Amino acid sequence: MQTYDVIIIGAGHNGLVCASYLLKAGYTVLLLEKRSVPGGAATTEAAIPELPDFKFNMCAIDHEFIHLGPVVEELELEKHGLEYLFCDPVAFCPHPDGKYFLAHKSVEKTCAEIARYNERDAKKYAEYTDFWQRALGAMVPMFNAPPKSLIDIAGNYDIAKLKDLFSVIGSPDKTLDFVRTMLTSAEDILNEWFDEEFIKAPLARFAAELGAPPSQKTLAVGAIMLAMRHNPGMARPRGGTGALVQALLSVVKKYSGVVLTDQHVEKILVDDGRAVGVRVANGTEYRATKGVISNIDAKRLFLHLMDDSDVDAADPNLRERLERKIVNNNETILKIDLALNEMPKFERWNHRDEYLIGSVLIADSVRHVEISHSDPSIGRIPDSDPSMYVVFPTVLDPSMAPPGHHTAWIEFFAPYMIENAEGTGQHGTGWTDELKNKVADRCIDKLAEYAPNIKNAIIGRHVESPAELGERLGALKGNYYHVDMTLDQMIFFRPLPELANYKTPIDGLFLTGAGTHPGGSISGMPGRNTARVFMHSQQPFAQTFADAANTLKAKGKSVFRSNEK
Repeated sequence: MQTYDVIIIGAGHNGLVCASYLLKAGYTVLLLEKRSVPGGAATTEAAIPELPDFKFNMCAIDHEFIHLGPVVEELELEKHGLEYLFCDPVAFCPHPDGKYFLAHKSVEKTCAEIARYNERDAKKYAEYTDFWQRALGAMVPMFNAPPKSLIDIAGNYDIAKLKDLFSVIGSPDKTLDFVRTMLTSAEDILNEWFDEEFIKAPLARFAAELGAPPSQKTLAVGAIMLAMRHNPGMARPRGGTGALVQALLSVVKKYSGVVLTDQHVEKILVDDGRAVGVRVANGTEYRATKGVISNIDAKRLFLHLMDDSDVDAADPNLRERLERKIVNNNETILKIDLALNEMPKFERWNHRDEYLIGSVLIADSVRHVEISHSDPSIGRIPDSDPSMYVVFPTVLDPSMAPPGHHTAWIEFFAPYMIENAEGTGQHGTGWTDELKNKVADRCIDKLAEYAPNIKNAIIGRHVESPAELGERLGALKGNYYHVDMTLDQMIFFRPLPELANYKTPIDGLFLTGAGTHPGGSISGMPGRNTARVFMHSQQPFAQTFADAANTLKAKGKSVFRSNEK
């Protein structure tokens, strides 16, 4: 029987980040990945077998959050081959009336673009971005620490971030206004700030990336999404998101960590109230002397991988609370990857190839975005007039396709479970190959309204239904965030208050991944934070002194990159 200090379930990027920190600290670590390739939602693969030279990001693509933390620097990932390519422009959204929203990394350049149509909105955009940048600066120290560790959080604040904090909550009235802002909806915020639909629609689409309609209350924080693209900026690893995974794997290998693929964990082994290992589908057992860390969501962990008696012995209320308190809607994504023999041309919107470097949003109005997110929650497919998030990765990184060719990455929000179809189709969701391809056809038809040449440019495609995506990622109901990113399920509520600090009632069992603070996206923050909590649990006094020394060493250094706004 193989024995390690730590076993990590799932070799997604957070699992790999967590492993890297633990390995550097001297622990022996085994990562078990159910797929044949590690990376979870962060892989880059040849999705179209007959076109192996075209590489596609299978889920995650645009990286902002990872640049708000120290993971890349602390793990020296650039020395392991990671190279980030920063996008500029960062977003392009053609509007049906011929206007278009073009966001550069520079706020000033973005305002100049907006001013061509509305000078007031251009001025308000600068103020809006400044507000969310300050709010972001105030929140970043909380992202990079366990949510219940006030000492760690306080240690992450430098003078600049304290200024940001007091600028948004510096007086009772400011504090109340900020709380009100966070409790309202992205749609309300946008109507408060702007007049023009051509700017409100793409901002609503970015806000809805958290997985809910722009009208949903308590999700105004989604309005921060575009502000991050100005600073610290939006980037993609050269070679695709999978290059981040490869760099992390290189770190793991350097420190003698072990990654085993095709290892589907079926059970957590518990002995006298303590997690002591796991058993995989083929019956093999692996033992952990110090702890087991789950990179999969809490529901699957406690409700599917553990004996009820073990969970109940630790907390008799936990199973019911997980089942009933964690509230996720029915929304996930249908993913379309296209191999193209030429660049799409948005001729009616003053096409320039560089407009397509960042994200291309098909968002005709706030209502258009609203329908695209509200319909899936009740099982309807919003494909009569699709709204989409589209990326043409090869404009920035030609290495992902043969010379002269391009790829398209299309994210279409769709229901996991189709209305009135439960129990049929793929995994009982109602999805079928015929239906997913029919929906993909409609998405491409919509895209062709803006770039008419795209249909003739397609030489291959790959379509993954929500049911297939969920199965591949091992995500319950296709939820790649594990737990919806609503305010009531964030920070010290994520995934539940008693699980929010990465520890669980089972001694030696820890949580990491998208379902833990600070949530989904490519950040590595959950993995890093979990490693800190684990090491504190092993050597509380020694680790406290080490953390204090690191905090003093880092003082004066901003988490933000020094790129010009």
